[in-house]
Amino acid sequence: MELIRKPEWIRLKTPSGKIYTNVKQTLRSLELHTVCEEARCPNMSECWAMGTATIMVMGSICTRGCRFCSVSSGGPGLLDSKEPENVATAIREWGLNYVVITSVCRDDLEDGGADHIAKTIRAIHVKCPQTVVEALIPDFRGDWEAIEKIVRAGPQVISHNIETVARLSPTVRDSRATYSQSLMVLQKINDFNTKIYTKSSLMLGLGEYEPEIIETMRDLRSIKVSILTMGQYLQPTSRHLPVVQYITPERFNWFAQVAYPMGFSYVASGPLVRSSYKAGEFFIRKMSR
Repeated sequence: MELIRKPEWIRLKTPSGKIYTNVKQTLRSLELHTVCEEARCPNMSECWAMGTATIMVMGSICTRGCRFCSVSSGGPGLLDSKEPENVATAIREWGLNYVVITSVCRDDLEDGGADHIAKTIRAIHVKCPQTVVEALIPDFRGDWEAIEKIVRAGPQVISHNIETVARLSPTVRDSRATYSQSLMVLQKINDFNTKIYTKSSLMLGLGEYEPEIIETMRDLRSIKVSILTMGQYLQPTSRHLPVVQYITPERFNWFAQVAYPMGFSYVASGPLVRSSYKAGEFFIRKMSR
């Protein structure tokens, strides 16, 4: 297949700056990982400078192999029992006002690692009571008890990414991650606690059609998901799915204008938007009202 040339609006910035260097040094000293680095996020320096970071717990090896994701897959190691406290310590050192806790999929663990994530959230609440916590969770194979563990830990926001439209989901995602199961995970979060903000994310440019994108928005709103992010899919390596189309910034803006009347509280939509892009900015602005 012929590669599509990147348009001028896709400009990846090289991470730099004092804050970026300080955060990176702390990560290494505490043996922590961020999805910002693992997923090669283009907004790393900007988000870190704004006091927002996405920390990936339970290692950097995923038990699944989604065809869009740059995180390594294979057999992960043992959980680090000190990780929840180390994460909370790092957040206190950085003075973050908003943190996203995410993870690789750990299908090798009975609860998918839900207890470990919940311990991390609680440790942050104790050491950094002013920090807003978002949990970006896997589907836990549809285990409702695992999802409830996360809800009970008390994050202000819980995210689970639908990733793509229903038709493309079997091609784009690991076979253990289905479109319907992702909707059920988000539904269950709302069932457990309606006060928690639910959030999801869509990648565009994988060959989806406009009506499918709008239908996915409607599916998310039908289960009262309140925050939506949409960004351009970028092929991490030649082994991953190719980009079918680059969506213009104007088209991303149009999708946001379509989404808001559906009832979303906040929509971030643009070529370089990622799941946690400017998450703290939204939450602070929302709460200040």
